[in-house]
Amino acid sequence: MTPNARPPAQRYAGPTVGPFAGTTRLNARRRTVELEALAGRPAVDLLVIGGGVTGAGVALDAAARGLRTVLVEARDLAFGTSRWSSKLVHGGLRYLASGRIGVARESAAERGVLMTRTAPHLVRPLPQLVPLLPGLMRPGQAALVRAGFLAGDALRLGAGTPGTLLPRVRRVDADRARRLVPGLRAVGLAGALVAHDGQLIDDARLVVALARTAAHYGATVLTRVRAGAVTGTSARLTDALTGQSFTVTAGAVVNATGVWAGEVDPSIRLRPSRGTHLLFDAAALGHPTAALTVPVPGSTSRFVFALPQQLGRVAVGLTDEDAPGPIPDEPVPTDAETGFLLDTVNAALHTALTRADVRGAYAGLRPLLDTGGGGTADLSREHAVLESPSGVITVVGGKLTTYRRMAEDAVDTAVRLRGLSARACWTARLPLVGAPGHRDGHPLPVDGAPASLLARYGGEARSVLAVAEARPGAACAPIAEGIDVTRAEIAYAVTHEGALDVSDVLDRRTRIGLVAEDAERARPAVEEILTDRQAG
Repeated sequence: MTPNARPPAQRYAGPTVGPFAGTTRLNARRRTVELEALAGRPAVDLLVIGGGVTGAGVALDAAARGLRTVLVEARDLAFGTSRWSSKLVHGGLRYLASGRIGVARESAAERGVLMTRTAPHLVRPLPQLVPLLPGLMRPGQAALVRAGFLAGDALRLGAGTPGTLLPRVRRVDADRARRLVPGLRAVGLAGALVAHDGQLIDDARLVVALARTAAHYGATVLTRVRAGAVTGTSARLTDALTGQSFTVTAGAVVNATGVWAGEVDPSIRLRPSRGTHLLFDAAALGHPTAALTVPVPGSTSRFVFALPQQLGRVAVGLTDEDAPGPIPDEPVPTDAETGFLLDTVNAALHTALTRADVRGAYAGLRPLLDTGGGGTADLSREHAVLESPSGVITVVGGKLTTYRRMAEDAVDTAVRLRGLSARACWTARLPLVGAPGHRDGHPLPVDGAPASLLARYGGEARSVLAVAEARPGAACAPIAEGIDVTRAEIAYAVTHEGALDVSDVLDRRTRIGLVAEDAERARPAVEEILTDRQAG
């Protein structure tokens, strides 16, 4: 059959009866009910393996087209690379500098989709400041950076993203530069170039929003479920919590496991690249409101960024290093990478950051296709959709900003190769949960809600507070002193966002776990709320 062959009235639109019909709520009870239902009816249109941004995007795309869709994730949503990014939703300045116009154009287009239609509540404009300091750039490099910024602005115009959202590049004087980044070195500062890009409040939060929106359109989203014996039309699923197994048959199977793709499809050859970030208290850089952007010595396309983050942090990153060998669950930054990041960013700072200032660190592995020699920085960031000899459809490469296009291409491929009956993709205009236009949202502002909660939940903020207020306790009280995550958010993570244990809450729903000291202070209250909500 061809796409759109099935009349709209017959398309699968998710469960029409039961407690979860048309809801975005993910929790332990829903997982149990839907896992049992799948075991009883183990035939689906599309099985998606992998719960990162790409897999969640594929599940949403497929479910919104009317396909009976199941997503399985061996651990938790956003467990892998998707939670270790710079949080940038960027227009591809680096790719322009290296001549990759197509990748840059796609990035700019998808940035515009995220910021204006699908997730404007999760993405904010972020000034990117390149200081004009003696010795920081080679002669003529400032002109090249400005030319790159101007080219990026042309891509913004081509993507239709308004200048009111992402202002044009401009030069600012030294006083303005130091107001944006107070920690800048003042001696010799001749001002700065400032452009704008997009930044997520949190990458893992985007993944959770995608998965919940997919559930709203009928997808079954199952974490702690492993897929084995995978073929192009089937997989053996095992519940990691109970050990029970059963076989699912599917019209198509999509492998979206990122750096683990070769474990599902042995025909895939990847060359992972490690990107490392260091976390500092924002006070160490004077609470910047712009991203400090420092050229890497000897490169025309690489920069180290000092990026303002939620929870009062600044992330300094990132590296691009070969990461051969077995794929770890949580990659570890190397001592050499720490030194490289400190040396590079300190060239622009008034007071040097030291290793003693580092509050936390994280590293992620980019799932780059192995195309031969050269460094990982030279490998293409384009994504690829490949069919293995067994018929598994694998989507790899790409980056967080272009997840939606990657998902569209993967589902298009499944529909074409397997003759699935589905409507055309429409995720470019589909608002995620919390975004304006999604039916579960509420108008902003929400009286009594902290600004940090509004930034993380958008139109869902009122629902978050309502869940917490259903039980005794201060909904807006911080989970621990000095951490601007409320008790309401912890409860909501358990009742609506699929968190099954303390690590899910600390490490992926709230990101408190990025700083070990914060995690230990918050852990007792999180354990208390988790136990209470799961018991109730």
